[in-house]
Amino acid sequence: MLRVGVVTDSIACLTRELVDQYSISILPINIYAGGRVYRDWVDITPAEAYRLFLADPDSFKTSAVSPGDCLQIFRELCAQGKDIFCVTLSAKLSTTCHVVRMVADQVKDEFPQISMDVLDSQTATAAEGFTALAAARAAEEDKSLDEVSAAARRVKDRVWLIALMETMRYVYRTGRIPKLAARLGSALSLRPVFTFAAGAPHLVRVVRDKQSGIRHILRFLREKIGDNPVHVAVMHAYAPEEAETLKQQVAAQFNCVELWLTEFSPVMGYACGTGTLGLAFYQED
Repeated sequence: MLRVGVVTDSIACLTRELVDQYSISILPINIYAGGRVYRDWVDITPAEAYRLFLADPDSFKTSAVSPGDCLQIFRELCAQGKDIFCVTLSAKLSTTCHVVRMVADQVKDEFPQISMDVLDSQTATAAEGFTALAAARAAEEDKSLDEVSAAARRVKDRVWLIALMETMRYVYRTGRIPKLAARLGSALSLRPVFTFAAGAPHLVRVVRDKQSGIRHILRFLREKIGDNPVHVAVMHAYAPEEAETLKQQVAAQFNCVELWLTEFSPVMGYACGTGTLGLAFYQED
């Protein structure tokens, strides 16, 4: 039995195949739509959630991981005698990291023999996912908690995230752009390109068409990686065909040692809307 159980939240955008392969436990973010509560990853698929979002975007809300869901997963891992390493999305975006640390303190009192480490990834989506994957791959090699933590932190310090939104309509929900400016940008068909730094998203460019935005994303990847071996995740929000095309472009132009396609968590639809495309990546050692 492995010594460390790896946990992350559903914003990490890991595929079901990767989660099953590396035995990663997923903490579901909550989604509110149509008068109901859904647990991301558990009760609803991304496609189903995006359809609800498109039907009534103004009623679509999200909230952090519930303490109850977190407590259940942590107790199950502790009962198996495993130490726990948990990666969360940026604390600047959600209270999830706070909730997880609060629950971890409670579980430590119940299972004093178990060691725990909670890491704020300072990012989100598959950039967070790559950090969790590094931990899970180390855990699969039966590494100790300290070694698992070190592997995750090495990836955290060099992973990048860049994404292109289809619309600016909902971006005001991040609190970084006024609602009037977001609606005006939407009316003008402006598409924001953003990256992550210091735990928060940053607008780096505004383009008028999607192809210009995709070219900028690929240039960004080239500037950061060059011809070096790279791990890449291609992400999309309800745009599978465009994402597959982007994946093929990445495969043809870059030296990928790992390349996979995944859906943005529907929680991303809250601020990004559908049609968003993005890359998470880091250079191979």
